[in-house]
Amino acid sequence: MKHTEQIYLTPMPVRIWHWLNAFGIVTLCVTALQIRFPEYVNIFGTYKAAIRLHNTAGVVVSISYALWLIYYMFVARTMLKLYVPTLEDIKSGLFRQAFFYFFYYFKGGPNPHHSTPDSKFNPLQKASYLVIMFVLLPLVVFSGYVLMYVAPLREIFIVIGGIKTLVSVHYLIACCFCAFLFVHIYLATLGHTPFAHFKPMWNGWEEEEVEDEQGAIPGAGPVPVTQPHGVARHSGTTETA
Repeated sequence: MKHTEQIYLTPMPVRIWHWLNAFGIVTLCVTALQIRFPEYVNIFGTYKAAIRLHNTAGVVVSISYALWLIYYMFVARTMLKLYVPTLEDIKSGLFRQAFFYFFYYFKGGPNPHHSTPDSKFNPLQKASYLVIMFVLLPLVVFSGYVLMYVAPLREIFIVIGGIKTLVSVHYLIACCFCAFLFVHIYLATLGHTPFAHFKPMWNGWEEEEVEDEQGAIPGAGPVPVTQPHGVARHSGTTETA
C-alpha cells in the first residue's frame, strides 16, 4: 500500500523569486522573438517598445538573480548542498535519474530521488541548475548589459569580430534558456500526478508517495513527524498500490 506525505519544501522567499524570475525570463524570450525576427513577429507594437520591455525584463532578472545568490549564500546557507552535485551524484546518480526519466517512469517505476528540504533536487537537476545559474545566466546578463551600453566598448568589439559576435553569443545563450524552459515544464509534470511538482511553488508543500511501513494502519489520520531541521512532515490519506 502507498500513502502520500507532505513536506514543506519551498519557503516563501524562494517561491516569490521563482515566479519573478520565471515571468522575467518568459518576457525576455517573447520580446526577443520580435527583436530577432521583426519582419515576422509584432507583439508589442514598435520595435523600440520590444527593446525597452526586453531591457526592463533583463534588469528584473538580473536583480532577481542577485537576490537568489544573497538568499542561498547568506540567509539559507545551503547553496553548495542544494546545487553542487556530489561524487555519488556524478558516479551513478545522473545515470539512475536519466534512466528513470526516459524509461522507468513510463513503466510506473518509483523515482529514485525523494525530495527533502536539505536535498530538494535530484542529480540531473543539480547538474542542470549548476550550469544554468552559475554559467549561462551570468553570461546572458553580462552580455545583455554590454549590449545596452555598447558605445564605450565599440573599439574592443571591433578587435574580437564586431558587435555581431556578441549578439550571436547572447542569442545562442538565450536559445538555451528557451529550450530549458520547455524541458523544465515537461519534467515538472512527471510526479505521481501531473501537478504534484507544481504545488510546492504555490503553497510550499510537496506531495510524495511512500510505501506504508509494516504494521501501519491503513486509513490512519495525518500524523505529524518532526524532522531534524524542525520542519513538519505530515502523512496523508492512504491510497491503493
